[in-house]
Amino acid sequence: MHRELTVAQVRGLDDAGAEYVQVLFLESARIYLLARARPDFEDVLTRLREGERVRIATAPPDGDVIGEVEAVQVDG
Repeated sequence: MHRELTVAQVRGLDDAGAEYVQVLFLESARIYLLARARPDFEDVLTRLREGERVRIATAPPDGDVIGEVEAVQVDG
């Protein structure tokens, strides 16, 4: 299941020893996690810039670890 959300903040970027960075979205109280071990970590992190609208899927579907991230085109 994909959810369309607006990135509010990415936390933990300064902690290079951490397994995950935390991603907060305006529409959800949940703190999502992005694994640093992902081969595409830097590319996904670029898409998660503050304020950008994205479509995510978590792994497992009801979990908090981000599996897929797609940029959403905003008309305007």
